[in-house]
Amino acid sequence: MRKHNFGAGPGILPEIALKKTQEALIDFNGIGMGVMEISHRSKDFEMVLQKAKSLVKELLGVPDTHEVLFLQGGASTQFAMVAMNYLKTKAAYLDQGAWSNKAIKEAKLFGEVNVLASSKDKNYSYQPKGYSIPSDCDYLHICSNETIHGTQVKSFPSSPIPVICDMSSDIFSRPVDVKSFDMIYAGAQKNMGPSGVTLVIVKKDTVGKVERTMPTMLNYKTHLENDSLYNTPPVIAILVCMHVLDWLKSLGGINEMQK
Repeated sequence: MRKHNFGAGPGILPEIALKKTQEALIDFNGIGMGVMEISHRSKDFEMVLQKAKSLVKELLGVPDTHEVLFLQGGASTQFAMVAMNYLKTKAAYLDQGAWSNKAIKEAKLFGEVNVLASSKDKNYSYQPKGYSIPSDCDYLHICSNETIHGTQVKSFPSSPIPVICDMSSDIFSRPVDVKSFDMIYAGAQKNMGPSGVTLVIVKKDTVGKVERTMPTMLNYKTHLENDSLYNTPPVIAILVCMHVLDWLKSLGGINEMQK
């Protein structure tokens, strides 16, 4: 029996996903080269990327209004990218724990941050409740599951402004209404694959609305227009994600994972 890791950081992966990845490292699809040796713009890797995206959409019920991106830099890079791409004047944040606190710190580099509620008074041992969401903010940022302090949002608020959510540690563990979020982002290394790739699900018509000069690689529009292939993606990490999502689907999908 394989050991289990209940600590912070990466979790264990399905053995079948590891074995399929192991085979692909030596000879991918019988082409005589490993997956990390082929062109990321080849038909062989295009198949991997599109299948991984398709599985994300199928498992989470992603509507046509949204697109799936595979980026790099972890959720920690998303803390800054979100604000850089969406914060025009003022954004609303919940201070729910270590990760949302870091997101708030990054957002303050790009504009005013309105912290609607905080659970810091009791060392983040509960999720803030009873707050009102102002309509004059550009978006509301939530972290669905604060791993360090061990709290989770059980039901998301009805919001008059766009909602952006960090779902790094509980994505694919329960059904979510993707259409109610303008963006969902998640580091892969909990429930989806290895570290090195970051999942972003973005509402397409929200991208490119902020008049701000930003680095090409930190602009969501760059990755949306180039189908996550503006630069060389982490091909092995995406392949592992594809295998894990395929395994998850074979078990019955999100509802079964929730059980």
